[in-house]
Amino acid sequence: AVANRLDLSGSGLTSVPAYVFDKRGLEALDLSNNALIGTLPAEIRHLQALRVLDVSGNQMTGVPAEIGQLSKLVDLDLSENSLTGLPLELGNLVQLQRLDLRGNNVSKQDLDVIRAKLTNTEILE
Repeated sequence: AVANRLDLSGSGLTSVPAYVFDKRGLEALDLSNNALIGTLPAEIRHLQALRVLDVSGNQMTGVPAEIGQLSKLVDLDLSENSLTGLPLELGNLVQLQRLDLRGNNVSKQDLDVIRAKLTNTEILE
């Protein structure tokens, strides 16, 4: 089980509260089933301890390149959003065990580049 966890799921959020990015020790962040639009703030990179990130069930259209700096990430759930492109920096997440992209319309081209780097990652699409 993950020790340091913040669950903001189903809170009707349209953006990520700024205080979240001050929680440097956070290991799991659940932002699922909110009303997040646009992309995650680049400040996500401050959460260097993050192992699990769930932003499923939102209306996000993009993921910031900075997500590639979260080197400890093992589980990234981006399912059920409105993503079209993916940052190639996702390919830097060599610890990633699971990447969930179901329910998006992600560019095959982007995904192919990322998949080539993430050889040990289960990618759900």
